[in-house]
Amino acid sequence: MKKIRNIFIVVMIIACMFGGTACKKDEKKEEPKTDYMVLVNKESKLPEDWESRIDLVEVYTGLDETYQVEKKTAEAYKKLRDDLRENDHVIIELDSTYRTVTKQQEIWDSFLKEYGEEYTKKYVAVPGTSEHHTGLAIDVKLVKEGKIIADNDEMNAEKELFSKVHAKLAKYGFILRYPEGKEDVTGYGAEVWHFRYIDNSEVAKEIMDKGITLEEYLEKNK
Repeated sequence: MKKIRNIFIVVMIIACMFGGTACKKDEKKEEPKTDYMVLVNKESKLPEDWESRIDLVEVYTGLDETYQVEKKTAEAYKKLRDDLRENDHVIIELDSTYRTVTKQQEIWDSFLKEYGEEYTKKYVAVPGTSEHHTGLAIDVKLVKEGKIIADNDEMNAEKELFSKVHAKLAKYGFILRYPEGKEDVTGYGAEVWHFRYIDNSEVAKEIMDKGITLEEYLEKNK
């Protein structure tokens, strides 16, 4: 019996040496990695498993507010914010970040009830198609001379300040997601305050320098 057991052990050792599966330890499956170039728009919905694997952290603002943002996006935003404050004397704060599909549905239903279908479709993303679901998109507001500027029309009027912000987006891996003149491509009106993190400063610079959209970049580099 002992002899048989010894023979079995030798066989198992030989099997291991030649890559046998019997000796392999259980390997943990890797969690799906965040796709920082994911496209979410009116025609391209959020991947179904996205919300279950996104790594969110809380970001505290100078206005005593707290927002959830994807981890690397949060780190890049803080660097952008501090750079603008220290070197350009421009103060930005978060205004809208991660939003669940469920929350988007609540917003959609609320607008639908109050303003009707036509208005809702024009200004509110259909649940599952908002960039804010990704955790990679941030809307910012300005703080100028102690005053919070968050109204869309007022922010659009601050062209000089936002030009300084836009000039530094690519450095930290962000792009202007909805640039002026690209409404027919993005499906949304221009938003000087809406930035998208793509985790690649070189690609971000190319997109910003050429004045193109994420849709156009991805189409060109399929």
